[in-house]
Amino acid sequence: MASSALATWITVVVNVLWIALLLLWMTGIGNWLQVYWYRADIRSKLSLLGSLADEARKETIDYLNKNSAKDATTVINRLADFFTIDPVSVEPTDIISRMRHLLNLRDLRFKDIFVEAMPNADDVARSIASTAAEITSALNFIYKYVRHLLLFSEKTKNWYLILQLEIFMPQILQIAQMYRRALDDFLAKVPVGDGAGPMVALRLAGYNAEWREVTEDTVVAETNFEGRDLIIVKAKGPASTVGRPGEAAEKVIREAIAKGKKVSLMITVDAALKFEGEDTGDVAEGVGAAIGDPGPEKIRFERVATEYNIPLRAVIVKMGMDEAILAMNQHIYSGIDKAVERVKQIIRSESKEGDTVVVIGVGNTVGVGQG
Repeated sequence: MASSALATWITVVVNVLWIALLLLWMTGIGNWLQVYWYRADIRSKLSLLGSLADEARKETIDYLNKNSAKDATTVINRLADFFTIDPVSVEPTDIISRMRHLLNLRDLRFKDIFVEAMPNADDVARSIASTAAEITSALNFIYKYVRHLLLFSEKTKNWYLILQLEIFMPQILQIAQMYRRALDDFLAKVPVGDGAGPMVALRLAGYNAEWREVTEDTVVAETNFEGRDLIIVKAKGPASTVGRPGEAAEKVIREAIAKGKKVSLMITVDAALKFEGEDTGDVAEGVGAAIGDPGPEKIRFERVATEYNIPLRAVIVKMGMDEAILAMNQHIYSGIDKAVERVKQIIRSESKEGDTVVVIGVGNTVGVGQG
């Protein structure tokens, strides 16, 4: 009897649950409850994004104040929503020139703002402050954009948008936390993963090389390797800058050819994102210009190589997106050693004694000086 009664109660409970689930499905209450939970989760993560943006803003203002900046809060407020509008692409004529003009203007405005705000600081401190402001701006944008999507979906009762936002929130939060950690590394002025290219350039030039500035924030050194004249290009460190490597490479190549030298090879070295499953520090080679540039610098490599029929080779050091902007780890250091050897191997096999070879270390040179 007891077992029969228990079985009956189990059957009743299961039937009630099935009926409840059916009612939830037919009335849409189940979907409403699911959306309610998603909204609550998104709001909690949005609060965390806001905290990350506020922390970055405070830390950047503290850095400016430590360097005797004038009205640091006003400076950061002014740059928090700074933007660059892409040039018209419907008419592609001279789009690269227009893009270069806008990007150079943006860089110039940032420099002028920090020169005015930090008159007693050196160029390195100003470049670090500029990078910190950009990171703060990025975190502020992420927070405001996620908030916009959430409020817009609630306003229009677009539950599918809430579902999509919930799906992408872990990845968005991961990116924001990555930027937040990167801010500390840049303020500490340590080399980051994206500095792999400049580090390779420094190793090839030697720590006692003489560097000269050929264009804004970009330096060049000359050395000899097994009978070849090497012209090494990198951004000017240890400031936080990527310089203008394409412009510098074009200039030194034209100078070398004007002197009667035979430029037989150009090699770009840069950090590159790895696929999941690949090892950090792996090195690969190819053809073309290895540079994460929207166009103005990259096209200079391609144009000068085409004009003088110079083979354009590329060497990359693989790493994750987070590793590229965080402090350089041991795996990337090992990759730099491998990249140096790979570049030497390419020079030996694809140039002759007496030739001139141009090697460009592309990337942010924070913490990577000239010796």
